[in-house]
Amino acid sequence: MRIPGFGLIGKFNDWAMGVKDNDAPTLVLYDRTLLWLTFGLAIVGFVMVTSASMPIGQRLANDPFLFAKRDAIYLGLAFGLSLITLRVPMSIWQRYSNVLLLISIVMLLVVLVVGSSVNGASRWISFGPLRIQPAEFSKLSLFCYLASYLVRKVEEVRSNFWGFCKPMGVMVILAVLLLAQPDLGTVVVLFITTLAMLFLAGAKMWQFLAIIGSGGFAVALLIVAEPYRMRRVTSFWNPWADPFGSGYQLTQSLMAFGRGEFWGQGLGNSVQKLEYLPEAHTDFIFSILAEELGYFGVVLTLLMVFFVAFRAMSIGRRALEIDQRFSGFLACSIGVWFSFQALVNVGAAAGILPTKGLTLPLISYGGSSLIIMSTAIVLLLRVDFETRLAKAQAFVRSAR
Repeated sequence: MRIPGFGLIGKFNDWAMGVKDNDAPTLVLYDRTLLWLTFGLAIVGFVMVTSASMPIGQRLANDPFLFAKRDAIYLGLAFGLSLITLRVPMSIWQRYSNVLLLISIVMLLVVLVVGSSVNGASRWISFGPLRIQPAEFSKLSLFCYLASYLVRKVEEVRSNFWGFCKPMGVMVILAVLLLAQPDLGTVVVLFITTLAMLFLAGAKMWQFLAIIGSGGFAVALLIVAEPYRMRRVTSFWNPWADPFGSGYQLTQSLMAFGRGEFWGQGLGNSVQKLEYLPEAHTDFIFSILAEELGYFGVVLTLLMVFFVAFRAMSIGRRALEIDQRFSGFLACSIGVWFSFQALVNVGAAAGILPTKGLTLPLISYGGSSLIIMSTAIVLLLRVDFETRLAKAQAFVRSAR
């Protein structure tokens, strides 16, 4: 029987999932914890984007709520797409995973030709007031393709080095297109998540050591080859050596953390967002959160991020246990992607890692990132729904 206490959200979710009131068995067919955590992070993100973007919005358009309005539009689009995505079975995603990958490759090629450039990077395709970042879509499309590949070739991955290299080759193709933008941060996310998926599939350890060594060497070459990347690395080691040059962004970020103390300066009372800290509403929004909400807000936000990633891995494990391998691999890849990207963003803001242009999932301003990440979360809900439904049906059959 359907457990009481669903309320309006439960009815909405049943409608979105396509479950009717007379369907049996009637259980809780979605992860309420994941849903509320996602809503919580989205709300925190909207509030912090509104707060952090007021000064730059006032300067650019004489409207302090310019970016807040845009973020609200993106949230609405993400919610509308979620209603559609929830009703799409995972079998459809598996069937068209190759098509999604091909579309992402075409988009990455198009952005190199007609993409709009910001801060020297050509990463966006403009459609009037809207801008699409193909790099964000490439993450989801690659992970769908890899999950589908592992379903078909998992034994080959475990026993054959060539089977291990094929998905790495696909990742390298995307990496070359992304580096042409340039976008090293997304390449690192793709590389780490791909390795994690192959590890879960049971690939041999020596293969990982070889690929990790090769990948580390390639990243080192890419850093040495570009002076601006070298400056980022050296300024990360000691930002105070050049606080008004290469270390400016990080020193301003660290000042924001220092001013936050335990309870913070209060919502809206950040000083660093007054255009002292560049990219305060995007890449460095966590610094403004730390300044305004303090240690308490930082810990609470990180706990929410951790539990979203934890729920994703739990959903993936349950799917793999009942042999829904595509759903299981995809859910685990989303968990690794979500947690690693958050780690890089927070680490860069806190001076633990070199600065990279990666958004904080569901919090940083950015329409493409918000829509793609919310789609990934909805896929987790769909995987969990199908897993619970399969277990419930198996329980009913055994009871009969």
